[in-house]
Amino acid sequence: MENNPKFAVIGGGSWATAIAKMLCENQSEIAWYMRSTYALEHLKHQYHNPNYLSSVEFDIKKLRLTNDINEAIAFADYIIFAIPSAFLSGELEKLTESLEGKVIFSAIKGIVPETSLIVGEHFHQKHNVPYDNIGVLTGPCHAEEVALERLSYLTLACGDKEKAKIMAKNVSCEYIKTKTSDDIIGTEYAAMLKNIYAIAAGVAHGLGYGDNFQSVLMSNATREMKRFIKSVHKMKRNINETVYLGDLLVTGYSVFSRNRMFGNMIGKGYTVKSAQMEMSMIAEGFYAAKSAFLINQESKTPSKAPIINTIYEILYLHKNPKESFKKLTEKLC
Repeated sequence: MENNPKFAVIGGGSWATAIAKMLCENQSEIAWYMRSTYALEHLKHQYHNPNYLSSVEFDIKKLRLTNDINEAIAFADYIIFAIPSAFLSGELEKLTESLEGKVIFSAIKGIVPETSLIVGEHFHQKHNVPYDNIGVLTGPCHAEEVALERLSYLTLACGDKEKAKIMAKNVSCEYIKTKTSDDIIGTEYAAMLKNIYAIAAGVAHGLGYGDNFQSVLMSNATREMKRFIKSVHKMKRNINETVYLGDLLVTGYSVFSRNRMFGNMIGKGYTVKSAQMEMSMIAEGFYAAKSAFLINQESKTPSKAPIINTIYEILYLHKNPKESFKKLTEKLC
């Protein structure tokens, strides 16, 4: 397995499509599971995903397409999950194939709502996958820019550095630069938290706050992220590295950011439900806001988190965004 591992991608969205594209640069065949029979059949005959990143054309000979998750799991040694966190439990309930000996990499930037666990912890606690077989694929990397083959950077985190290197080698290409890390928990929490801060950036933009305030908001978000991650998993890490700060910045500022878009709609007066209905993609930060708020509240040493608290109030307690942000401005520095 270690010399010539096989890979599977679980998911049919934009990030799953981008990861499949990266892997196809290095592999002669990958398994790709998606629920949609229509998308799967379209891929077989038209060579592109009809719903996401439709400009990306695939060599169909390199794809083992399936809508049976067990077939994809059985094929692969390394399995990359790239589905919304809200759907993960439902997909895992379909498993009859054992995960024993499989290496699981999460490309899911969120928390599993049913358990309030980050994905790695969920696989470890609920599916008995050892931490050395769990990794995270993350970093400031929008799927849309991968489709355009614009230079992007990824971090592969795993407790077993050799497995992180294998994963890094197989997603690296001319337009993807990689590095490895052993901070599985911290990188995954960072990937979850930055979606909440991107919603905050979007709300601020929708309310009419300018670039000056946005810069203060992002600066405070960086420090808030550092405090939060330190409180849940203390270890030596540099929050200014691209996997933490870089991912936060691109998600907070980019026009491709679905979380920023969602926040922008809330700031402009949409209700949470109407904003969700109008968007074709899941804004992970919506689920993350509740989980992060509760994790912090239940912590023995809760960290100072005014931005998380504000977004939770707006999304779940239906507080007025304008009034909530006016109060938030007094707490930032």
